[in-house]
Amino acid sequence: MPQLRVQALKHPLAVLWVLILTVLLSWPGTALAAELLQVRTATLLQIGDGNRNYAVELACVGVDSDDQAAAMAWLRQELPRRTRVNLRPYGEHGGLLLAGVSRLDGDRDMAAGLIAAGLAHPEISLPACHVPEQG
Repeated sequence: MPQLRVQALKHPLAVLWVLILTVLLSWPGTALAAELLQVRTATLLQIGDGNRNYAVELACVGVDSDDQAAAMAWLRQELPRRTRVNLRPYGEHGGLLLAGVSRLDGDRDMAAGLIAAGLAHPEISLPACHVPEQG
């Protein structure tokens, strides 16, 4: 039987097929990215990754009650449903995943965007958001 394998590998077409199969089987393929399913509040997003759904709270940002509707509208404009997103976990807060969220096709962090739009303020009271003092 080993002789048969050696004979088959001497044929150029067989070698080509072995190479093609090796490449196809080892190719990582495209990973399924997380995508936005719903903007629930000004800081709470429903994210899905194909298998599971997560409630994700935007990390280190706070929105005043007067700005809630405008912040939700801004998020819905920046992140339409089914937008692929990148999550950078910071930890958890009240059972929710606390994470930085940005579009997969860009590098703009949604929390930073809300702050830049004047709709939110930095929230560093959570341990995950603590910025070490420089000294």
